[in-house]
Amino acid sequence: MKMLTVSSGWRCVPAGLAALLMLFSMALQPPAWGQDAPAAAATTEAPATAAETPAAETPPPPAPLTTAEIKVMLDTVWVLITGMLVFFMNLGFAAIESGMCRAKNCVNILSKNFIVFAVSTIAFWAIGWGLMFGNDKPEEGKSDGGWYGKAGLLFVQGADNSPATGDGYKGDYASIGWTGVPLNAKFFFQLVFAGTAATIVSGAVAERIKYHTFIVFSFLMGTLIYPIVGHWIWGGGYLASKGFFDFAGSTQVHSLGGWAALAGVIVLGPRIGKYSAEGKVQAIPGHNMSLATIGCLILWFGWFGFNPGSTMGVDPGLMSHVAVTTNTAAAFATITATATAWCLLGKPDIGMTLNGCLAGLVAITAPCAFVSIWSSVIIGSIAGVVVVIAVMSFDRIGIDDPVGATSVHLVNGVFGTLCIGLFTETSLIPAGTTLKAGLFTGGGTDQLIVQAIGVGMCFAYVFPVSLVIWFILKATMGLRVTRQEEIEGLDIGEHGNEAYPGFVMQAPSGH
Repeated sequence: MKMLTVSSGWRCVPAGLAALLMLFSMALQPPAWGQDAPAAAATTEAPATAAETPAAETPPPPAPLTTAEIKVMLDTVWVLITGMLVFFMNLGFAAIESGMCRAKNCVNILSKNFIVFAVSTIAFWAIGWGLMFGNDKPEEGKSDGGWYGKAGLLFVQGADNSPATGDGYKGDYASIGWTGVPLNAKFFFQLVFAGTAATIVSGAVAERIKYHTFIVFSFLMGTLIYPIVGHWIWGGGYLASKGFFDFAGSTQVHSLGGWAALAGVIVLGPRIGKYSAEGKVQAIPGHNMSLATIGCLILWFGWFGFNPGSTMGVDPGLMSHVAVTTNTAAAFATITATATAWCLLGKPDIGMTLNGCLAGLVAITAPCAFVSIWSSVIIGSIAGVVVVIAVMSFDRIGIDDPVGATSVHLVNGVFGTLCIGLFTETSLIPAGTTLKAGLFTGGGTDQLIVQAIGVGMCFAYVFPVSLVIWFILKATMGLRVTRQEEIEGLDIGEHGNEAYPGFVMQAPSGH
């Protein structure tokens, strides 16, 4: 009986579904109200002819998109996607920095790299964007050789806040025409660059800085340091008016972050155990070179957002060219850094190999759009050699940089910026700009001099301002953890946890 009852119940399902479908179809029919009801019934019995019933008005098809509208859509998608790639580089920095440092400081380094982008976001949104891209001559509605933005300073307020949104602003690269990209797309893309500059400092001051002090410095960097130089270079300010070029940030991001990091390292001093009583350099190896290698590969991948994305618009030829020069420089720098380390250290050190790759990427960042593929070979090859020598030289003079950030970003950021004045090709100069051919490619020294002035101005502002901020923070908040905390590790002292709880390194036994 139970089975019969169940079976009978299931036989009711089709009937129920049919009833629901009928009700659903009725609900989709337009209702007949008032005087329309008899007409509806009559229609059912005797449909009217087409002549008797006026045809329903069909809405006109949407107007086809114009070429300009399609370009704005494509440009915006490109800018946002490449900006997301640059954001993803935060993971690369976190991985390579933590891998190149000791296990006892892993949580601290991961946490710093995670929180630094949040801090940079708030700082750049609140005031950094306005100082960087706000018009320095608001009465004239433009930026023209000034020192900082003055209009619409707070919270990315509107069109007058960005000369890039005005019809009269064409940026450094007039032929690209990126003025059509929405303000929020520009803001997001510039924000991830500002965050990258702050992460450079993180690695250089690792393993001995107080967590809360680093957070405060990162905020000040996003409000007082990065945006001011950014206005000079990318906001229509002084250096832009003099013909200085930096396509994707060898100076604006990398050497700027490097100068701030160098100031911090000097004020902090070296880690305990880095130098013997006699002053001899003692290696402090990283705890996880697998993690460091993964981080470097992520950064290499993210750089295809960093450099090609800086076209700020869809230009197939330019995007492709930048991608190839970027990759070529990284590849050759990887090889030359490995070979240089092999010759000088007797072994192909993996840390030098990874930093060589990053050095090539940093060096090609400024000139990537303006130099030939063969020039990118030369630039990358030199960068790989320079970074190894720089790491060893900084160690010898007492500059303890655990991850080589100053050698990678500062030294090669300067070198890459000068490469615009050395290797710029006439055929690659954007239309409507004042960029001149390089010294080695048929031009004179004019562009090289302008690039050198830009490098000097970045140093003259960033290094002393950073130095003052570090000293003020040291006097007010404290800069370095206690000796005991440094010996035990910042993970326990600063965060109260460990990256590898329960894991104990065993010394090799037997031999």
